[in-house]
Amino acid sequence: MAAWFGAHVPNASQYSLDSAFVWVVLLATFAGLGLSFTPVRRLENAGMAKIGSACLYFLIASIGMQMDFTRLAERPGLLALGVVWMGVHILVLWGAARLVRAPLFYFAIGSQGNIGAAASAPVVAAAFHPTLAPVGVLLGTVGYATGTMIAYWLGQILRMMAGQ
Repeated sequence: MAAWFGAHVPNASQYSLDSAFVWVVLLATFAGLGLSFTPVRRLENAGMAKIGSACLYFLIASIGMQMDFTRLAERPGLLALGVVWMGVHILVLWGAARLVRAPLFYFAIGSQGNIGAAASAPVVAAAFHPTLAPVGVLLGTVGYATGTMIAYWLGQILRMMAGQ
């Protein structure tokens, strides 16, 4: 898809549509969501959750091995941006929870669904009550889907702000 967009769509590189990584993330997200509406979702009962967890740990370790925290000192503004972003996250979720008069557990699960997604939202939900774990899975999955699209959109906005 990246090669096709690069060859046939003007300005594809401006929106990273010629990047294979962008297409891997988008297609994996939407394929996973699509498969969750099919009988494939029943594979969790056959032990696929353990394999999925192992793959998730491998992915997180792979990302972690590429990080160099010593370089954060070169751009302290990025740390400040992260703090501001988390503040916005808290204010938006708190405001939404107050607006709809949601219980505290929805606020906590919704927050974790946006930040940690399906990997940790069920854990937070189960801390309130074991029967709430499926709510955590649902909110985490919605967090994955919306987060993927919003992160792409935000990246494009930041790229335009940077003038690239």
